[in-house]
Amino acid sequence: MKNIYKFLIAILAVGAASCNADDVENRPMVANISSPEMNAPVSGKEYTLTEDNANNEVEAFVWTAAQYSKSVVVEYTLLMDVAGGNFSNPQTILKTSNATQGTILVKNLNQLAIELGAVPGTPKQFDIKIMASVSGGVPSTSEQLRTISIKTYSGLIAYPFTDWYLVGNATVSDWNPNNNNQPLFRSGTNPKEYKFTGFFKAGSFKLISTLGQWAPMLGKGAGGTLQLRATDADNDPPSFDIAVAGYYSFTINTQTLTYTLVAFDASAATNYTRIGFIGSSRTGTDAGWNGDDTAMTKSTFDPHIWTLNASLFDGKGKFRANNSWDKNWGGDTAFSGFPANGASGGDIPVTRSKYKIIFNDLDGSYLMFPNQE
Repeated sequence: MKNIYKFLIAILAVGAASCNADDVENRPMVANISSPEMNAPVSGKEYTLTEDNANNEVEAFVWTAAQYSKSVVVEYTLLMDVAGGNFSNPQTILKTSNATQGTILVKNLNQLAIELGAVPGTPKQFDIKIMASVSGGVPSTSEQLRTISIKTYSGLIAYPFTDWYLVGNATVSDWNPNNNNQPLFRSGTNPKEYKFTGFFKAGSFKLISTLGQWAPMLGKGAGGTLQLRATDADNDPPSFDIAVAGYYSFTINTQTLTYTLVAFDASAATNYTRIGFIGSSRTGTDAGWNGDDTAMTKSTFDPHIWTLNASLFDGKGKFRANNSWDKNWGGDTAFSGFPANGASGGDIPVTRSKYKIIFNDLDGSYLMFPNQE
């Protein structure tokens, strides 16, 4: 009875897809005869994932082939949700074309489990099921669930960098040290060099390296030098002053403790309505370069600063304007870059993690903070 019902739905779906008689006549009528079913793993399977095996493949997931009324290419998607969930917002373990088995790397399964609420070091149960789909037919999802247990590791990736943030009434955060403070963009080739080109209000600012804390802090020294406040017990350094609101380019070097602050002419800069992130790092495959990009959020303080929070895969990516390739920006270095120091026309290398991404369309500078919750 179930298969007859699916057959009727498939016919109705195809017939309703278009009002053009020629389209309907030429469209293949594909009905589902039977759904795929999981063969492996069995329910109760326990996975203990370790960082030492991060780049190994988990043993294969296997399922039976879905049967259709015509010979067609079948796309399979293996889905995962928390045990007892309704699969309204599942994670995709893998996809195949016609193949009835597939594998995933330990580090990728680890990240999927963490995104579904797994606490590293504590086993958590998940339901998995297989879905089949073909062109011209309704997706066929197995009603059979397999419940597995996954014990994850932290999954954090190495990020051995110090970041510096603007604080002060000349900046977006005012004098609040934990209020979406604007970070300086860090060089991709020299981690001691930083730069920010953007809008400042008339007023003053300093730099902090830890959000919510007033030390370490950098302020204005004499003769183009930086003055460091290493601890809360040290004296506050003088502020950098902005006499007239406008765009400025601010650079620092924390090794030589020097800085520059000069006016920047942004009068000819384009005010974009959309900036997006695109690339294989969005999906883990080259298919991530196709279709629409992932739109970023424009700052209301500075229209050239864009942000995005996203879970990314191992791969590459870049930024582009107006959801097209007419104007795009890339880079050669992971995590960060600015012109001549990592930013370029290349594709930015990405390691799988959750990221907070910040992009500056004035000069192509970018920051990608991994290990976000």
